[in-house]
Amino acid sequence: MKRITLVMNCPDQKGIIAAVTNYIHDNNGNIVYIDQYVDRVNTIFFMRVEFEIFIEEHSLENFKTDFNQSIGDPYQLKTDIYLNDQLPKMALFVSKYDHCLYDILSRYQSRELKVKIPFILSNHKDLMSIAERFDIPFYHIPVTKETKKEAEQEQLKLLKKQNVDFIVLARYMQIISSELIQYYPNKIINIHHSFLPAFPGAKPYHSAYDRGVKIIGATSHYVTEELDAGPIIEQNTTHVSHLNSIDDFISKGRDLERVVLSKALQLHVARKVMVYQNKTVIFS
Repeated sequence: MKRITLVMNCPDQKGIIAAVTNYIHDNNGNIVYIDQYVDRVNTIFFMRVEFEIFIEEHSLENFKTDFNQSIGDPYQLKTDIYLNDQLPKMALFVSKYDHCLYDILSRYQSRELKVKIPFILSNHKDLMSIAERFDIPFYHIPVTKETKKEAEQEQLKLLKKQNVDFIVLARYMQIISSELIQYYPNKIINIHHSFLPAFPGAKPYHSAYDRGVKIIGATSHYVTEELDAGPIIEQNTTHVSHLNSIDDFISKGRDLERVVLSKALQLHVARKVMVYQNKTVIFS
């Protein structure tokens, strides 16, 4: 018995839910979860289904082909089908900040985050000891203005070799190239140290402090070629006041970054995020 997750979208029309559920039933599947949403403005239908079925792992491709021919083509479905027991491979990109990395690795070690981590990659050596502590391969690929293109080719070669499914920028302080983004569309997750739209610059908490803001936040989003403008997965905020120092802002901000990034990863890994027109539909 295998559990399969099916996520799909198509132009909204009659009969979609019945067609999908009847197909699963006719193939001796048992639905254990179903959720759907209709974007009334754009008339787009979204659905996520989990079902159990007797199927061999090597037969999944045949199932996908038959489903797309029987249901997908007639309804113009854009469909992704996953075996739930196949853990996705997640590469971690980091620089010098360690708070998000520690949080992710602790959740991974406790099996709260159900992924495989083939390696941690960094443009600095500062966090190598953390990778060693968790017994995960660490790759140091320096990035300078002069070597950026070569470094990114080396990164891509490593990602392909390890068959990585998605990338997490756990405070990786480099702009990702268009080639890498195009190779991993909506599969590179970033954590932004503010509630987008944000205070620009290298010291956002100082800018926020100077402005006397009453909330600070964090945003996790997919990376696109337009900087910090990708589809948002998760956001959160916390209140601050004139009683808080800049150090308080930074501490509260880092706590938010951990929580927001973790939530975004959980949603992505559970295949509960669907991207459409630079926005996301998040299933419960």
